[in-house]
Amino acid sequence: MLKLDVARTGLVFGLLIGGLHAMWAGLVAAGWGQPLLDFVFRLHFIDPPYQVGPFNAGTAVLLVGLTFTLGGLSAMAFALVWNSLARRKA
Repeated sequence: MLKLDVARTGLVFGLLIGGLHAMWAGLVAAGWGQPLLDFVFRLHFIDPPYQVGPFNAGTAVLLVGLTFTLGGLSAMAFALVWNSLARRKA
């Protein structure tokens, strides 16, 4: 079974999750957050119950930083468990 590099796995997933949230922050800053959110809810046959607030750069930085950190730490924990369960070659 393939062993994962713990730090690299954490970095990749941190960048992925943080990057997705950075894109969301960019959509909110561009004024496209509410139309996109409404569209996604309507695709699921749900009347949109939420309203996107105004863009705030400090909140965006916190969002991206926190999701990068939590995504990375979660992936590192996953890699550690994965590696501990990996069969060792004889």
